[in-house]
Amino acid sequence: MTTTTATAAEIVATVTDPELPMVTLAELGIVRGVEEGSGGVRVTITPTYSGCPAMEAIRDDIVHALRAAGFGRAEVRTVLSPAWSTDWISETGKAKLAAAGIAPPGPAPRRAAGPVPLMLGVRREPVACPHCGHDETERIAAFSATACRELRRCPACREPFEHMKEI
Repeated sequence: MTTTTATAAEIVATVTDPELPMVTLAELGIVRGVEEGSGGVRVTITPTYSGCPAMEAIRDDIVHALRAAGFGRAEVRTVLSPAWSTDWISETGKAKLAAAGIAPPGPAPRRAAGPVPLMLGVRREPVACPHCGHDETERIAAFSATACRELRRCPACREPFEHMKEI
């Protein structure tokens, strides 16, 4: 990795997610690579899902951070394969989610290669409360601020919280 590429990668690693500003895109596992391209820097990202409404903001934030650091040309390329998985979230990212009151995902379900099936069933595994640790929480709503999160409540501390679904 060249000095230019390493510097660009360090800058990109500081860009936060617009919907979850407590974690960086790198901690979420969205950043797939940073390399020198035709006259500039090329960043490859994989969205959390193909219809993610924050993709334009993510691209703009990455380009802005690189240009502010003196990189004249920055290109952001989106790849959909392999599909992003919550398993790509770093341990640091999961800890930051929990500290912000969002229950981090557990291990993603294992599936064969190919299209990701849409599963509409009810979650069977327990979700621990990020506030008190109680593991018998209840789902209030299947969707929360984004499609990849659900709204839950803890009967022990009575606090509502979001849970990032396993994908």
